[in-house]
Amino acid sequence: MSETKTALVTGANKGIGHAIAAGLGALGYRVGVGARDRSRRETAVEKLRAAGVDAFGVPLDVTDEESVTTAATLINRLDVLVNNAGISGPFGPGWVQDPTTLDLDVVRTVVETNVIGVIRVTNTMLPLLRQSPSPRIVNISSSVASVTRQADPDIAIGPIMAAYSPSKSFLNAVTVQYARQFAGTKILINAACPGLVATDFTGFTGRTPEEGAATAIRLATLPDDGPTGGFFEDAGVIPW
Repeated sequence: MSETKTALVTGANKGIGHAIAAGLGALGYRVGVGARDRSRRETAVEKLRAAGVDAFGVPLDVTDEESVTTAATLINRLDVLVNNAGISGPFGPGWVQDPTTLDLDVVRTVVETNVIGVIRVTNTMLPLLRQSPSPRIVNISSSVASVTRQADPDIAIGPIMAAYSPSKSFLNAVTVQYARQFAGTKILINAACPGLVATDFTGFTGRTPEEGAATAIRLATLPDDGPTGGFFEDAGVIPW
């Protein structure tokens, strides 16, 4: 009988991250709930356990080196890493981040979480992932990261988000670099777009977190001959 696989989902105390944790748990994975806030983390773990998921809490702030290093010591096995934790940064009127007036500190803060935090967590967890027979990494991106779509006036929709959107484009580019580095290994890494999901991030507009989690769960459980270095949504591949 095969050993139970373990997944770590960052930012899993609510929204899409919690739905991903629940979905992987329903498939039999032991799931680490990565979150900064102790109370919210414990509540999320309790909720998952009540649903039959083998969940455990992982104190984790992706922007803090010591926090991430300590988190790795709490996990003795890791097969799946889902880098879900992310922030948008503040918006101006109309939910806009105007590039002509954007505070550079906002850009730095968003990139620190959405890009550098992903690199920090991924590299710290790599020794554990390399021991897995089928390691998978999923980076939660967004369709607004698609430069192709954003540059096409017939496709681009929604407000201008001059900090958040480029941070996710940056994350996509980093994902590709990891895929190149992992070529010839067992590690598959991809970026997933959950779509517009009803969470506090979107003002609770959009589809359910469970629907938004579907692509990430699929990429987290890919067969060994699955794709790597790609950018996916429910409908398939998203153009860069």
